[in-house]
Amino acid sequence: MDLKGKVVIVTGGTRDIGKAISLKFANEGAKVVVNYLNNEANAEATLNAIKAVGGEAIVVKGDMTKKADVDNLVKETREAFGSAIHVLVNNAGGLVARKTIAEMDEAFFDKVIQLNLNSTFLACKAVLPHMGSGAAIVNIASQAGRDGGGGGSLAYATSKGAVMTFTRGLAKEVGPKGIRVNSLCPGMIATTFHDTFTKDEVRTKVEGMTPLRRQGSSEEIANTVACLASAATSFITGANIDINGGLAFS
Repeated sequence: MDLKGKVVIVTGGTRDIGKAISLKFANEGAKVVVNYLNNEANAEATLNAIKAVGGEAIVVKGDMTKKADVDNLVKETREAFGSAIHVLVNNAGGLVARKTIAEMDEAFFDKVIQLNLNSTFLACKAVLPHMGSGAAIVNIASQAGRDGGGGGSLAYATSKGAVMTFTRGLAKEVGPKGIRVNSLCPGMIATTFHDTFTKDEVRTKVEGMTPLRRQGSSEEIANTVACLASAATSFITGANIDINGGLAFS
């Protein structure tokens, strides 16, 4: 891929899918800015893993739902690697908890929307002024954004569906500048997310319903993200790409 020397920001880049994405770009020769919020040990482990493969990276702490932190992330990126930013991967986000509409209050709903949608908006708004023709944004959405998600994931599914629509709209807006915007919609991926929020019997059932008869891996997501960020997919924009082993088709 043509990613050598490119400056790449990965939000939520130190665990599972985010870590795999950060490492993939480093292996492709990119300069990686790894954002994290709470777990400094994970951040250091990711940085050390990148250095172990000869990669170049920095880690930047910041809450991607807060404009000041997002602006600081961009500032530190430019101070470390120069004025141009070539790739933004919006991976920060999460389910928070499984709650039905009866169980959630307005504060919970707002928190999930901010975590998944507002973070994507803020990062794109801050980074785009530093992107030129050939740059790419890849948002991590979810299969839940297409089908409403599993039990108790109404707020999460709503936020990810909004990310998908945001992706389409932004692609139209910045396409004339030569900037591409796409998103991935992962299905069942073997990560801490499902270790935390999905029962083992549900995961086994989903595996059995999946044509490939397994869960996906973080590395498979990372490979697809890197491809979407590269010139190998230079005529793809505004796409919400399913990556779910054939479990659901758009």
